[in-house]
Amino acid sequence: MRIRYFARIREQVGIAQEDVALPQNLSTIGDFVDWLEARGDNFARALADRNAVRVAVDQLHREHDEALDPKALEIALFPPMTGG
Repeated sequence: MRIRYFARIREQVGIAQEDVALPQNLSTIGDFVDWLEARGDNFARALADRNAVRVAVDQLHREHDEALDPKALEIALFPPMTGG
């Protein structure tokens, strides 16, 4: 699975993307974020405020309580965006 980090989350994690093998026991997006957060202090800081973490799976926005598709190719994490 390719994981991509954007904006503030990328800065705090310290990498723009990585390829990882996800544990089999992750059933929701929230489980995935929990797993990431437990990977180290930099991840814990970047993901601590769940209201400030948006997730897209294969370029489609997903909520934290939605199922994690085991066939997905990419997960992106980014802060809320504003626009004009």
